[in-house]
Amino acid sequence: MNEIAVDIVLLALLAATAIAIARLRNLFAVAMLASVFSLLAAGLFVSLDAVDVAFTEAAVGGGISTVLMLGALALTTREEKKASRPTWVPLLLCAVTGAALIYGTLDMPRFGAADAPAQQHVAPDYIARAMPETGVPNIVTAVLASYRGYDTLGETTVIFAAATAVLLLLGFGRRKRGKERE
Repeated sequence: MNEIAVDIVLLALLAATAIAIARLRNLFAVAMLASVFSLLAAGLFVSLDAVDVAFTEAAVGGGISTVLMLGALALTTREEKKASRPTWVPLLLCAVTGAALIYGTLDMPRFGAADAPAQQHVAPDYIARAMPETGVPNIVTAVLASYRGYDTLGETTVIFAAATAVLLLLGFGRRKRGKERE
């Protein structure tokens, strides 16, 4: 019962943070609250025993994304401009997308159900073979580092490429060239 209470509190904090982000006009406060949102999401993932996902969320969502948002803020104003178009269209689109995502999860097995396909096919194989084949005592680490090593390397490469592309788009190279011309 205590774990459920923690999950409910974290979910309530996530909802409150999302509402605050949507209502604020100060972009610095939005960037900071987005970082808080990512760290709360990481806490929720830890509560759900997905420590690897929590670590990624904290590093990418709370770390890299915050640095990139602050870098973008250095090139823009601090306040968001008022919308000239009606704001109900994006809200409607978001609600329809959310409803479609919820509808897509209705056929899923219950969380942690022993009769779920992942528990019947893949998980027993990983549990039986991970320690003898890899020598790593943590099954999640064995799967990510040994069995899915190329996949993890690819994900890291994509994150690095995305960060490099954002830095190039923000124009950090242009400042140096402009100073050289002067």
